[in-house]
Amino acid sequence: MSYPYTSVPNLAPALGLIVLQPDETLEGEMRVMLPLETALYVSRVPSADAVSSETLATMALHLQGSAALFPKAAQFASIGYGCTSGSAEIGSDRIAGFIRGGATTAHVTNPLSALIAACQHLGIARLALLSPYVAEVSAKLRDALAASGIETPVFGSFDEAEEAKVVRIDGPSIIAAATDLAHQGGVDAIFLSCTNLRTLSVIDAIEDVTGLPCLSSNQVLAWHMANAAGIAAQIPGRLGQI
Repeated sequence: MSYPYTSVPNLAPALGLIVLQPDETLEGEMRVMLPLETALYVSRVPSADAVSSETLATMALHLQGSAALFPKAAQFASIGYGCTSGSAEIGSDRIAGFIRGGATTAHVTNPLSALIAACQHLGIARLALLSPYVAEVSAKLRDALAASGIETPVFGSFDEAEEAKVVRIDGPSIIAAATDLAHQGGVDAIFLSCTNLRTLSVIDAIEDVTGLPCLSSNQVLAWHMANAAGIAAQIPGRLGQI
């Protein structure tokens, strides 16, 4: 027996997210910030568990293929690549080119581009930067920010290279480190770098203790993508209030 059916109207434009293979945080935190009805399609990109300049650069070889795995019939308002250090290593323009080579979208972003946009939105020029990674990995990120007029005069790290350990850094450790960096002074805000670092639950606490805006990779990425799509997201911290 064959039955007729009626097609629903075209769905609202969706969001696409390319997540690192070992990342255990970004997808869940993104869904917390976005409205339940938002269509969010996720693809993964092969990446090493040990983070270095070489392993980050290698991801460029796979980004177009990852983007090509998104549903072809979906209309994307924004696609985000979820790696802060990888964005600095590969470059935002190259990332956009790779993603557009595999999928059609009105907007491409990444945590670095999103952070720069958030800093411009909040009038931030000097960041205290907290990274989980070794200094070599963070140097490219600091250089990329400086090229956009954002200085990072205060820097701290958990000095960890393994993604499986980064995701298990607990909230009190992040709050303590961010607070210590803020107390060194001379900055407008704090940035918690890395999409695999669990940050949503600590942003408000850090702002309360330090009196400074607190930004994180996942928070700014969700904010940038939601704004591009005209979606009212639940963004924590000062960024979600202005």
